Amino acid sequence: MNRLRVAGAGAGYYAQFHVEAWKAIDRVDYLGVCDSIPEKARELASKFSLAQSHAEVGAMLDELQPDLLDIATPPGSHLAVARAAFERGIAVICQKPLAPTYAEAVQLVELAERHQVPFFVHENFRFRSWFRETANLLRDNRIGDIHALAFRLRPGDGQGKDAYLGRQPYFRQMERFLVHETAIHLIDTFRYLLGEITAVTARLRRLNTVIAGEDAGYIIFEFSSGATALFDGNRLNAHAAANPALTMGEMWLEGSAGVLRLDGSARLWWAPHGQPETEHPYDRQENLFAGGSVHALQSKLVNCLIDNKPMENSGRDYLRNICVEEAVYQSHHESRRITVPQQ
Repeated sequence: MNRLRVAGAGAGYYAQFHVEAWKAIDRVDYLGVCDSIPEKARELASKFSLAQSHAEVGAMLDELQPDLLDIATPPGSHLAVARAAFERGIAVICQKPLAPTYAEAVQLVELAERHQVPFFVHENFRFRSWFRETANLLRDNRIGDIHALAFRLRPGDGQGKDAYLGRQPYFRQMERFLVHETAIHLIDTFRYLLGEITAVTARLRRLNTVIAGEDAGYIIFEFSSGATALFDGNRLNAHAAANPALTMGEMWLEGSAGVLRLDGSARLWWAPHGQPETEHPYDRQENLFAGGSVHALQSKLVNCLIDNKPMENSGRDYLRNICVEEAVYQSHHESRRITVPQQ
């Protein structure tokens, strides 16, 4: 395989960023898109000058015969859409939330394995330029032995009676929201940076009563290394940034050598113990959406499938994130610390 033939399922808000990245990556031929609402598929196809738009995934796969299906449909449809690809021997990358329940996520992973088809999750937070640079600093032992991480999530998009209607209205009906839809990004990122999570303690709340699920909460994570992390999130308030959706919050990473801080403009600040804080320069990928995360993830997947390179975010590994998510909800409902089961 010298080039990767890609087709997309789903033409909602986020799909545009997938298509934009695919079309910018060498060795990719983006063939077409389908959506159960044909007008949406036609609109996305027109925006990116695609020759093909379809209303049904099976018909699209049979006609276009892609190597990879990129799924960006609502979570409840993921199993059926992915099955159509698996049964045709087509690799899949699927947006998160991976499935409405842990059991269905396991079913997705096992179905891919049964058909011996590559299956990945489009979890792109860990690919954001500021988290990749943080990982580089950790790899070089610049921060020392890590003892604590804190992330304060404040995207500021969940206030009022019209919350989420303009962009992703299905958020309003999700019975599990802050953790299942949003904090799962940080669960994956924390694992990427600090290793495996062994226990959690959580308290969740619903502040905006027009939505079904929780939109605020505190979660303490414990890691096998002995480090701890605090997720402090609510979707109502904003943080200090020209675009609160860029980083969605601020981070402090504390180690034996000092403190690394991420601000709302995606700048990293380094303060060795006993010394003033100074900016740590790096390429923030400001010209690309979300710090280049979608482009970086999809580029790595191309290298994986064409050149047989290692890939992050396999479906099997991603089940660990959902296992942690389940422990978070259990901790909240039972008002106690929960040990995360080993898979």
